[in-house]
Formats: sequence, C-alpha cells, structure tokens
Amino acid sequence: MSSSLRSARVAVIGGGPAGLMAAEALAQQGMQVDVYDAMPSVGRKFLMAGKGGMNITHSEPLEPFLGRYGARREQIAPLVRTFDPDALRAWLHGLGVETFVGSSGRVFPADMKAAPMLRAWLHRLREAGVRFHMRHKWCGWDTEAGHGVAHTLRFATPDGEQAVTFDAAVFALGGASWPRLGSDAAWVPLIASRDVPIAPLRPANCGFDADWSPYLRERFAGQPVKPVAITLTDVDNKVHNRQGEILLTETGLEGSLIYALSAAVRERILADGDVTITLDLAPGLALERVVAEVTRPRGSRSMSSHLHGRIGISGVKLALLHEILSKEAFADAYGLAHAIKALPVRLTRARPIAEAISTAGGIPFEALDEHLMIERLPGIFCAGEMLDWEAPTGGYLLTACFASGLAAGRGAAAYVRGAST
Repeated sequence: MSSSLRSARVAVIGGGPAGLMAAEALAQQGMQVDVYDAMPSVGRKFLMAGKGGMNITHSEPLEPFLGRYGARREQIAPLVRTFDPDALRAWLHGLGVETFVGSSGRVFPADMKAAPMLRAWLHRLREAGVRFHMRHKWCGWDTEAGHGVAHTLRFATPDGEQAVTFDAAVFALGGASWPRLGSDAAWVPLIASRDVPIAPLRPANCGFDADWSPYLRERFAGQPVKPVAITLTDVDNKVHNRQGEILLTETGLEGSLIYALSAAVRERILADGDVTITLDLAPGLALERVVAEVTRPRGSRSMSSHLHGRIGISGVKLALLHEILSKEAFADAYGLAHAIKALPVRLTRARPIAEAISTAGGIPFEALDEHLMIERLPGIFCAGEMLDWEAPTGGYLLTACFASGLAAGRGAAAYVRGAST
C-alpha cells in the first residue's frame, strides 16, 4: 500500500451501527479513521433498542426480506444483497457473538443483549486503529466545503469549536427519533444548505392516536389486544390484512402489528387527514361462526357474558366494542357479530417523531451515486437512517443500517484511492 493511502484520513460522523460499519470498512482498506459522535459514548440508540432483546436481523428468505423495504426496495436490495442476513450473522460470529432464530423468525444474539456485542466490536475497531472522539457535535463545513479534494469539518466540543480536514467523510447521523440518544436531525439544515435535497423526516414504526374516551384510557391503557387482525386500504388502494398483536395506549394504538403497517397508515393520514382501519377481534373464527354464536339465544345472560362464553371476547376486546359501538348497536346481535369481525377504528395522527422507533425521509437515493456519495458533494457519503427509506421492526432496520454503512465505507475508500492516483 502506498504511503499516500496509509496517510489518507476519513471521518465518520455518527457512532451508530451504520457509522461503525463504515469505520470498519475504511480501516480494512488501510485508511486512518476518526469517528465523531455528539454523545459521551457511541451506540446509545443501538443499546436502547437492545434492552428488550437485540433483534439483529431476520431469517426469512431474501426475496420477501427485501420486500419489507417497500418503495425503496430497488435501492436497498443491492446493499443488502452485498451484506445479507447470513453475512451479518457470520460477521457477528466473527466477533464471538453466537446467534439463534426465534420462533417468529427473528434473529437474536444468544444472550439477547446488545452491550457485549458493542464492546467486542469497539475493541476490534480500536485494535484496527480507529480513533473515537466523543462529545464532538458536527456543526458544518468551512466556506470551502465541497470544493477540491479535502473537506474541513467543524465540530462543537467541550473545549470549543474545532476544524479538522479530511480526504472524505461518511455521515451516519440517524433520523429524528429518540433525539435524547443523539438522533436529533440537526444535520438537516446543514446538509440542505449545500443544495442537497432532503425529503421531510416523518415518524415510522410509530403509534397513532385514536382519541379514546377517558374510561378506555384509564381502565385499559397498556393492555395488549391479541390475537387481532387489521385491514387497511392504502393510498394506492392496495388492501393490507395482517394478524398479530397491538397495544392499546392512553392515546391510541401501537405495537408490532401497527408498526408493520405504519407507513400505509401514516400516508393515508397525510393524504386524507385521518384513516379508518378495521380490527378483526376474532381472527381465528369465520364470520359465519361468529354470527351463529352471537345470535344464539342467551337466555338471562348479559351480552357481555354471552360473548365471553361463546367466542372468548372479554376484557380489552369487549371494552373496544363498547368504545366504538352505540348501545343500540351493541344490543343488535347480528350487527355486533359483524363488528367483532370488522370493528372500525379511526386513527387521527401519528405520534410525535421523537417517540417513533425510526424515521422515514432523509437524503433521497436520487441525490447519491451507487456508492452512496452525495453527487453535489464529492467525497461526502451517507448511510443509515439519514437516507430516505424505511422498514418495519424485525431486524430489517438494523440489517439495512449495517449494509449501507458497509457500502458507504467501501465507497469512501474507493473515492480516496481514486483521488490519490
């Protein structure tokens, strides 16, 4: 390797999974890598996400896996094909982290924890010569940014503002969810000031408000609704029907099933002001069976007792029926049976973006080349949630963050090699 390549210096801005993977790719190419993060330590959102069990990827076949990226499948697919779930698991094993496939097909570290994996990864990066600069918040370029080969980046630090010059940089600053952990979208005006288009950041994998009554909020908030199926028609008139579990909250609904449909729900609300989904509270029973059981003579029993005894509807499901239906509708056995299979619930707005698990929007792929370099800013690459894509929970988010970080790191290394020749 030439001395010029050994002395090439590349910045990675952001210490989440995408940034750290970019740093690893760069270090493997012999670059001097400096990682900058505004927080006191790296991987804070990653660690928080792992508190409930570190879902790292998913084991389903690659084609349906790629379908989880929706409108951005075409752009995400080549990244994930280069570093697919099997490659990710092999990479983890190289860190000494064993994995297993859960009953849902999700892949977890054997100990279900994120912290040991992050410690092992950081040890390997430091051994490779990667340098970390904590409490360094990127605050822009100098006036010559984007011109020539080198880029001078400015950082706000505990010791005052610093300016450092690099041959290239990979930005992996996240979206706008969980800002207290570092993803505060402060990069948006800084990037936009360089004439780079940015799609508005929007909440993804988020809950939605339903304007519950005080009674439902006070008595049933925090309770899961399961099993349940949701039917929803999206803005393209495609009908989605999925079964799983939702969580009734003080403000509305969230949970894995809502997250899986959050893009379609959000876009309908943006287009129409609200959206009505239908809940099947007895997904294991055909409509004819529910009608037969609910209309069966109940004698002196109340309708609530009848529903519990005949089809197992009670608790929060019963409360939802009372919430949505009038007294007259609840007393109409035939209509009630149909409502159990298709209960309309109006969702009015997404929860604030700071509460979302992830975000949609960001730098569109159309503004990047195939190596994730911003075409208007030669030598500046982007990865992770800064890019305009989204995916449901289940390992899809992290897989694409890892894969895009790898692609951006390799792209930055190739750019520096080309600039040095």
